[in-house]
Amino acid sequence: MFLDQLSNGIALGSIYGLTAIGFTMVYGIIRLINFSHGDIYMMGAFFAYTGIMFFKLPLIPSFLIGMVCAALLGVLLAKLAYIPVLGAARINLFLCAVGAAIFLENFAMLLWGPETQSFPTMIENKSYTFGGLTITKLQFIIIFTSIVLILLLTYIVKRTKMGRAMRCCSQDMVAAKLMGIKTEKIVMFTFILGSTLGAAAGILVAMYYKAVYPMMGFSAGLKAFVSAVIGGIGSIPGAMAGGFIMGVAETLGAAYISSGYRDAISFIILIIILLFKPAGLFGSSVKEKV
Repeated sequence: MFLDQLSNGIALGSIYGLTAIGFTMVYGIIRLINFSHGDIYMMGAFFAYTGIMFFKLPLIPSFLIGMVCAALLGVLLAKLAYIPVLGAARINLFLCAVGAAIFLENFAMLLWGPETQSFPTMIENKSYTFGGLTITKLQFIIIFTSIVLILLLTYIVKRTKMGRAMRCCSQDMVAAKLMGIKTEKIVMFTFILGSTLGAAAGILVAMYYKAVYPMMGFSAGLKAFVSAVIGGIGSIPGAMAGGFIMGVAETLGAAYISSGYRDAISFIILIIILLFKPAGLFGSSVKEKV
């Protein structure tokens, strides 16, 4: 039973990690706690749901459509809500993020209704056993997809020109601008990457729980924030580590203690880690943000 719960926790943790990475990337560049990120996650799931249910598309094209539409939505939010107030007080950015989150939740209710929609089963219910570990086909797909997306993101950040520019902006936005880097373009690119990863996580969650609803982004955004803080907000490896810690702790806690304490366990872990390492597991006083 322990190994089965562990596999559930790893699958859930990989989803939390994907969401947290999008969250922490935006913070690393513009120091914004992007509370609308969870709602981008929700919109990505709804875009994929629409592709499957209304346009009768297969899973993979619907998955890609959900990610692309979420990326475009992220660009639109960055252009209209965040970039115009980058030089203003931090409270302005915060209020824009909260306003964007409320708008997206109500927009989703208007388009798809406030009720929970049943996400179609697109993956056959098949299990594989390795020693004492049993893992379903869907769990394997979730973990594999997360690993592929993280490796791709790591390559972009560490090996490409845009990635180097992102790291420069993360260290000092003003200096990066003086060096000739088009910082607005980098901010937009960061929102594209973050929104794409968030949408992928939202679609995977919808497949996992077979449900999609307008308020699903609220709890996801909160869990992403907690995961990012546990790992060290601004650190991509930290966000992924925080996601895995959250997923495994929640799953084991629900199995061996009580499902009613599922969310409480996450915040207890957050408090314990911050007591001993206030900057998070991968955080430090001077660190590379992305």
